[in-house]
Amino acid sequence: GVSQQVFVVGYQGPDDPMNPHNWGYGIRIFATIMVAAVAFVVSVAASIDSTAVHEAAAEFGVSQVTESLATGIYLIGFGAGALFAGPFSETVGRNPVYIVTMLLFSIFIMASGLAPNIGAQLAFRFIAGIFGSTPLVCAGGSIADLWKPMQRIIAFPFFASMAFEGTVVGPVMGGFIVQSNVVSWRWTEWSTLLMAGLILALLFLFQPETYAPILLKWRAAHLRRVTGDDRYRAAVEIRDETFLTRLRTALYRPIVLTATEPIIMLVALYLTVIYIVLFTFFDGYEYIFADVHGTSVGITGLLFLGIGVGLVASMGPVPIIYRWAKRDLRKIEEEGGSKLPPEFRLWFAMLGGAVAIPVSLFWMGWTSYPSISIWSPLLASVLFGYGVLCIFISSYMYIIDVYEVYSASALASVTLIRYWAAGGMTVVGIPFYENMGVHWTLTILGAISALLVPVPYVFYFYGHRIRQMSKHA
Repeated sequence: GVSQQVFVVGYQGPDDPMNPHNWGYGIRIFATIMVAAVAFVVSVAASIDSTAVHEAAAEFGVSQVTESLATGIYLIGFGAGALFAGPFSETVGRNPVYIVTMLLFSIFIMASGLAPNIGAQLAFRFIAGIFGSTPLVCAGGSIADLWKPMQRIIAFPFFASMAFEGTVVGPVMGGFIVQSNVVSWRWTEWSTLLMAGLILALLFLFQPETYAPILLKWRAAHLRRVTGDDRYRAAVEIRDETFLTRLRTALYRPIVLTATEPIIMLVALYLTVIYIVLFTFFDGYEYIFADVHGTSVGITGLLFLGIGVGLVASMGPVPIIYRWAKRDLRKIEEEGGSKLPPEFRLWFAMLGGAVAIPVSLFWMGWTSYPSISIWSPLLASVLFGYGVLCIFISSYMYIIDVYEVYSASALASVTLIRYWAAGGMTVVGIPFYENMGVHWTLTILGAISALLVPVPYVFYFYGHRIRQMSKHA
């Protein structure tokens, strides 16, 4: 639509200080921590309500299965919101999306805490989930904005470990809130709101914009203003499109990727099954520890920290994988290449991550007896946390490397499918444990996850062929 020649504004060489990859380590680490903090608080909100099922159900006069929808509907909201968060971040930048969605998330978490009945609670939790999905989609893009591919080997596991801890910390907080005779169960929402408010203030005041097309758009606008020459254009401005046209294209992209990309389909299917196992497993903590070992509500929540230890342990392979990456990249550069293949990111899952999940489930399922020490299932939960996060790290880093600038849209597709399935399983999981018992439920989950063990190895050896079948990879 532009009838004249333009000057395309880009970075001024590989060392351009405007490029976030060249910012100082301090500001990049801070920006990464802020994104992780957003993911942490929305993850807390996802799991903290699960500890208040008894109390909330009694107040609203509904069954525990009905009240468990408060968690399930929030996760379904995650999936729905993912379709919008990624495309918006690729149109207006990361910061506006983080700030606006965090503000709206806080408002609806507050509304959920004030809900007078189960219908209002479910409606507000669903909307809060929609706005809480942003970091699960945009964080991968933010990490790619800030860190070079080699540096992501360290940066992304750090982000993922911190972000996932929210899912573990939520039940710890909720357990002691519910057990307390001082405050209402509604403080599960108020405590989440307080954390969200603090993080929102820090985002608004200090978080820098990191999305390259927006930074270059600002540079082009500056050059037009300084020189008076309107031929300076960023790449996103070369085509004379309105904001709504660009947004419509961005919103359409996740649907196209989901429908046409074999990589998206396969990774989404893999993570969906893993998340079904994950959230069904979370449902079982009351049955595994409270019913079998007689722990209180607060202590049962505290035992989720076993998974948290496993999440931190997933950082263990980082030095090994980083050393292998430097070795392999050196060979590739000697042969004329410039970067590692995306399949290299699968090492986290292959170094015990894929195997750890079924082993931990079988271990916990076959040792959950009052006569066996509580330390046995607790140690199994450490192995479970390690396996889940290693698979998450591999899958997300693989998608980021394959789709690069459109990684947020690609991750939106994956997020939608897996969280809709996980949201349903939080409701199904309770009668599953009640009807089949701890031993059989965990055995079935272990068998399902055992079938998935070969998946990362198949991707590692045949991923390049799958990418050749993918138009946008």
